[in-house]
Amino acid sequence: MSMFGDGLDAAVHKAFTRPAPKSAPAQMRYLVKKLGGTRAVAQMLRISQRTVERYVKDQIKKPRPDLAARLEREVKARWQPQIRAKARKKAATTGGIVIDTRARLGYTAPIGSTDQDRIRHLTVALPPQYAARLFDAQEASAGDQELQEIAAEALKEVYLQDGGRRAGSLEEVRFTDVEHLEFEL
Repeated sequence: MSMFGDGLDAAVHKAFTRPAPKSAPAQMRYLVKKLGGTRAVAQMLRISQRTVERYVKDQIKKPRPDLAARLEREVKARWQPQIRAKARKKAATTGGIVIDTRARLGYTAPIGSTDQDRIRHLTVALPPQYAARLFDAQEASAGDQELQEIAAEALKEVYLQDGGRRAGSLEEVRFTDVEHLEFEL
């Protein structure tokens, strides 16, 4: 499970103007329409074409949990692409993104200064350039580790250094043991 990637997706999904199809047959019909046929959907979901057809005709209504999760993920990935793009663009150019997290946050600083590595609950508004970097990295299929590093750098700059007004000599910020993570556009 990708905590950071899923968190970014969830923030973007809040911008949707219409809810995505909920029932498995409705989701299957949506994918068939989007991909142009039952064969393409069957291949993508790793099930038989016959199974797809049976969902489309409402002959099967309740998928296995693993198929239900894949179905939900594929529908959400394709739902309202223009609105998703607009929400991301706004965050990356003007709006920025808010990160709400409970995690261990600490830093490496020059010898003689304190090294406060502790669990903190933070809600921090990150400027648009960090939203842009997070979305660009996610678009490029970055893993959670890379997204976590971008978030750590953003928290260092915005929260710990207050945009350059304090703690100028911090070297590396550790952002680990993430217990809770949510993004808001």
